[in-house]
Amino acid sequence: MKNETIITIKNLVKRYPEGDTEFTALQDINLEFCRGEFAGVVGPSGSGKTTLLNIIGSLDSPTAGSVHVLGHEIGSLSHRESAALRNKDIGFIFQVYNLLPVYTVFENVEFALMLQKIKASERKKAVMQALEWVGLADKHKKKVTKLSGGEGQRVAIARAMVKRPALVIADEPTANLDAANAHAILKMMKKLNTELNTTFLFSTHDEKVMTYLDRIIHLEDGKLIKDDIQSPKEYSL
Repeated sequence: MKNETIITIKNLVKRYPEGDTEFTALQDINLEFCRGEFAGVVGPSGSGKTTLLNIIGSLDSPTAGSVHVLGHEIGSLSHRESAALRNKDIGFIFQVYNLLPVYTVFENVEFALMLQKIKASERKKAVMQALEWVGLADKHKKKVTKLSGGEGQRVAIARAMVKRPALVIADEPTANLDAANAHAILKMMKKLNTELNTTFLFSTHDEKVMTYLDRIIHLEDGKLIKDDIQSPKEYSL
């Protein structure tokens, strides 16, 4: 369901110890995201972008307030429950691709499914489909160390998408790419967002990323400053 709310954030506060005091990374954040959104969190370094996405992705937990993601209250999850949520329903794409260098393209993408104990025949079908989505099916036997930067990021996208997650979190995914590769990657992610109705949440400084987003959330000093809905873009997918 396109308008189904899958993330609800109420009065979120996140503090970290800092010497004898505390540093407030996020303060009184209230947001909702629906299934199928293509949204980004922007702001200067230290604004709280990555902290917010880490909490939504169950890599961290709130100090106060509540964060519900896909029916789960993040603050109440055990480590095992958080890992299960990430393994099944959330894909991650990072600035550093975090690929396993001794393995092939196929094996890197397959790893996400092995964590779910999916049988080999089903894994093979899903991996090859994910590699077709990103245009790398013909390189499935290649070691990832032999790939270009743009190809490496496409493997990372295939790895995030292979389990068909409801939510993909992308933290500065174009930071290490040139302009041509960045636009190619962004068009690919927008195409997957449209075809699979997957929610994409970005953290970014990159103006190129912002031109593709349907919604931009502005943070500054841990506070929500602005929440803008963007006009539809005209570009070929």
